[in-house]
Parts: sequence; structure tokens; C-alpha cells
Amino acid sequence: MSDWSRIAPQLADATGETLYMVAVSAVLTVLLGIPLGVLLTVTAPDGLAPRPWTNRVLGLVVNLGRSLPFIILLVLVAPVTRGLVGTTIGSTAAIVPLTIGAVPFLARLVETSLREVSHGKVEAALAMGARRRQVVRTVLLPEALPSLVAGVTVTVVALISYSAMAGAIGGGGLGDFAIRFGYQQFRTDITLLTVVLLLVVVQALQFGGDTWARRLARR
Repeated sequence: MSDWSRIAPQLADATGETLYMVAVSAVLTVLLGIPLGVLLTVTAPDGLAPRPWTNRVLGLVVNLGRSLPFIILLVLVAPVTRGLVGTTIGSTAAIVPLTIGAVPFLARLVETSLREVSHGKVEAALAMGARRRQVVRTVLLPEALPSLVAGVTVTVVALISYSAMAGAIGGGGLGDFAIRFGYQQFRTDITLLTVVLLLVVVQALQFGGDTWARRLARR
């Protein structure tokens, strides 16, 4: 009993660190990933503003970011993290690689969502004199909103997984807690408890995102 009373506060702190990392990196990912996805869509050969070379360069960068295993990305961007945050240890430092890793992932999901919008609606808006920015703002994004919400939900769930891996190299959060108090101390019960807690968080986020997307789709 005394053992759990010692561990419980640290479990609460680790949960708070995970939620903090995921929340901040999710906001930054949305702010950067959605514009990047829009840019990939409009600069495509059949987009609103075709720029083949720009599209290829952006696509190459996005594909590179998506192909790197996150644990390797953590090491590669360590100098960037140190330059921005002043350290590579802790939950705040983990936000940098989390965001860098998730932005390309979300950008591709956004691009896929926008490509699903009917070309007829886009052409109708252009025929009525709408500018390209207006088409993006009033046609593409609103029509793709349910799919965009689903994409953001998938990205946030991926961020939770990334945050657990970040704990392996000092990123804090539930991943770090599971390693220090579960794996290294041979406490299977603590490891399982951490896994269950992560599953609960993921299921709650997935349920909330799916519900929101369905409500938007009915409008």
C-alpha cells in the first residue's frame, strides 16, 4: 500500500506531462500541417495554382519526414531542440520532435481529404468569380471538414504513441514512467497499468473525434 502511495503521485505527474506534450504539439501540428496540406493540394498539377516543382519539393520533404522512424528523428533533431528550448530532456523539449514528426503525417491526411472534394463544386465557385483563396476558404476546407477532423484525430492518437517513445530517451511522460518504474524495476503491474491508462486516453480521444466528425458529416 505504501508502495502505491509513493508511485501514485508520480503516475499523476507523468500523465500530466503526456497530456501537456500531446496538447501543445497537436496545436502546433494543426497550425503547420493544415497549411502545408493545403499547399500540397493547390500546387499539384491539377490544383488551383499548379506549381509542379514546388509540389515535388514539398512532397519530397513530407515523404522524408514520414519515412523516418520517430526514435531516429528524436536524435536527428536534438540540435534543433537544444537551440529552441535549451535542452533535449523533459516534456517541453519533446514537443519539438513530436511536432516535426507529426506535421508531415497530418499534411498528407489533409491533402487526401481536400482531394476528395468534388471538382464540380470547385469549378462552380471559380465560375462565379471566386478567387483561389476564397475557394480554399469557402469550398475546400468546409467541404472536407469531417474528413479533416478525422485526420486530426488520427494524428493526435499517433502523437500519444510518439510521446511514449520520447520517454525512452528522457522525454518524460507515461513512457518514461513505464520504463523507470515498470521495466527497470521488474514491476509488470505498473507497466500494465501504464498501458491501460494510455489505451483509455486513446479511446477517449478517438471516440470524441469520431463523434465530432459524424456530426459534421450530417450537416
